[in-house]
Amino acid sequence: MESQEVMVVYTWTAKEGKSEELKAIYREVENQMHSNEPGALKVQCYFDDTSSKLVVMDLFIDAGAVGFHLGTTAAGHFQDLLEIAVPGEFLFCGEVPEEMKQAAIGMGLNATFAPGVFGFERALNH
Repeated sequence: MESQEVMVVYTWTAKEGKSEELKAIYREVENQMHSNEPGALKVQCYFDDTSSKLVVMDLFIDAGAVGFHLGTTAAGHFQDLLEIAVPGEFLFCGEVPEEMKQAAIGMGLNATFAPGVFGFERALNH
């Protein structure tokens, strides 16, 4: 059976002097996703001090979990984020239904939707 997982990779660039505020909002987002979104499998954030850019990778069990996230945690923080940061491109990797594509575009996201075509995953033994 093929994976229904959807990975979303995106960036926010903090406005002048707002880097710590941006990271603080994403710490809250991460905590809410961990506590309230069982379909969120992984959240990983990276920050480039030279460009004030936060890079986020979210992995969801399926498109329904992405939709739940967009309608709950993401919706609750989106306006605050827009006040302190500029959104970059949002890459939705996996099968995303048309209505979700339209919702993301309707939010003003610069979104790319790319269904999986090939790849592999290696299990590591620690």
